Amino acid sequence: MKSELKVTVRNAVAGTDQDLGCLGIFVFQGERFEKADNWPFGKETLNLIRKILKRNDLAGKLYRETVVFPEHGPAPTMIILIGLGKRNEFTLEKFRGAAANAGKAAQSHREDKLILLLDPSYLQFDGPEVAGAAVEGVTLGLYKFSAFKTLDREEVRDLKFLTILVPERSRAKAVRTETAVAVKISRAVYLARDLISMPANELTPTVLAEKAQALTEKRDKLKVTILSAPEMKRLGMNALLGVASGSVQEPKFIIVSYLGGDEATAPLVFVGKALTFDSGGISLKPAEKMDEMKSDMAGGAAVLAAVSAASELGLPINVVALIPATENMPGGKACRPGDILRSMSGKTIEVINTDAEGRLILADALHYASRFEPAAIIDVATLTGACIVALGEQVTGMMGADGPLKEEIKRASEQTGEMVWELPLWENYHEQIKSEVADFKNSAGRPGGAITAAAFLSSFVGPYPWVHLDIAGPAWLTKGTAYHPKGASGVGVRLLVRFLRNRCRQ
Repeated sequence: MKSELKVTVRNAVAGTDQDLGCLGIFVFQGERFEKADNWPFGKETLNLIRKILKRNDLAGKLYRETVVFPEHGPAPTMIILIGLGKRNEFTLEKFRGAAANAGKAAQSHREDKLILLLDPSYLQFDGPEVAGAAVEGVTLGLYKFSAFKTLDREEVRDLKFLTILVPERSRAKAVRTETAVAVKISRAVYLARDLISMPANELTPTVLAEKAQALTEKRDKLKVTILSAPEMKRLGMNALLGVASGSVQEPKFIIVSYLGGDEATAPLVFVGKALTFDSGGISLKPAEKMDEMKSDMAGGAAVLAAVSAASELGLPINVVALIPATENMPGGKACRPGDILRSMSGKTIEVINTDAEGRLILADALHYASRFEPAAIIDVATLTGACIVALGEQVTGMMGADGPLKEEIKRASEQTGEMVWELPLWENYHEQIKSEVADFKNSAGRPGGAITAAAFLSSFVGPYPWVHLDIAGPAWLTKGTAYHPKGASGVGVRLLVRFLRNRCRQ
């Protein structure tokens, strides 16, 4: 579902009531607005807000919404006070969540317009940064996947307009720039969420390739190349083809290139796992929650959306997304436990478990990445249930051997609120993925499963800085958060885009 929210920025007129409609105001717990005289209210409106805060000590509690309907003058017809919690515990991530709740509150009252008052001096935070966070919070918090809904659609009234109101005219230009960026990034997250939410009968590897191809329209610097099964065979991508062998759907190897920098500059390469459906193959998964395995292409969706955003933002950088796309099905020609596959690198792999298929398709994709002589490689994959056991549903597991690259990812994580936690990748884990009958085996069992999977991948990377991001937990949420809905989260998109933006400033 494409976001239709229109975002504008304008200056507030201090000390007078304006016809503001539905107005959202952020408040800290225990504060009374003593320094709010430059805000766009007359004394009656400001006194009304202060009276509410004085009587209701919980009004500023984190994420609490208090709705007020002023009765005088041309003042806001509806005011939503959104709690930010205690000032000394304020973070940009909490602010995103609070903004998301403001958008939901406005929409629940069937408002189609919301104005958010952002005063950097009150928030004690950089104006453009909080404005961008507000746009992300509201936009992403309102997402819903309704492509296949046909009943009761007429009852839905969506929020269509968001205005960011800033008291200081000098900040307006920078705020407009950052909100425009936030809109484009949010659009990319919507793209990823839509792709992940699509059922597997609608989003096959072929359809995913077509949707990637469609992104190149009117974008000269964005190129897409699609490799078919015969072309993969000629390249020796037998690990990927082994996974695909049980499905009637033809696999696709999708290459998305954005060349926004100097042609001579080595690109960054993102690799995204794209199992458009994962049944487990011959090692069949349990029936419970197998329907969620349409989301096993969340890594591919994330890297595709991130490169799309880089293109739309016009970042001065070169980046390539590699997306091996296939189904994993238990057909008559399916790969079996005990089979040995010769990967594109020439290294052989013993298949212990056909449900450990993601690392097989990534093995060929990671080796293919070396063709670009990349500045760095980052792979994103819903790779292991073990990572969910270790870190829970909301945290991405990070592994790799390059310290500076990991620090860059950590910094982007802190800026975006997409939580990343590093797991060790010591030498003894590499010993566990060696096979007695082939070079490697695709499963070392349950203990340390997220780490041994990363150790397996590292064997196919080559001499390049590399980080592996296991998004098995946060890619598909069983319970929504403030600005992430239940289901597809689009995790990884904002993280990768922030990483690219940081690189461009180096």
